[in-house]
Amino acid sequence: MKQALKQVSIEGFTVIGPSVRTNNQAEAGPAGKIPGLWGQFYASAPNMEDPSYGVYSDYESDASGDFTVTAGTRGEADSGSGIRIKAGSYLAFPADGPMPAAIIDAWKEVWAYFSAAQPYARVFDTDFEQYNGPESATVYIGIKSAAN
Repeated sequence: MKQALKQVSIEGFTVIGPSVRTNNQAEAGPAGKIPGLWGQFYASAPNMEDPSYGVYSDYESDASGDFTVTAGTRGEADSGSGIRIKAGSYLAFPADGPMPAAIIDAWKEVWAYFSAAQPYARVFDTDFEQYNGPESATVYIGIKSAAN
């Protein structure tokens, strides 16, 4: 049974790790950069007991434009490194099951949700995936009231 979406308030925090610039069209084909990014992250991950994060930021426009993806863990930004998750309201889309299929399905749910009229609009500021275990993650999408 699919879990209901929840609106949550997130306090800002920093994620430290490698980044790539890409777009959804490139990721749909064999030249996608995100799998290699995660490979790079896992090859150098300091502690896999802690949650890991995939952060989507620096959006060029909307879901069709370029964006930056950072794979990492929570950390303290030093000398400008890392990406700051913006504090604010997010919709939480659960992704439970074998990865990466479960996270891909969660993103399909995100795109379907925002393709129809909703009480919330995406802000395209920072969105993120939080991985809590081998088959447990949540996609957090930054939102605002659709009336704004």
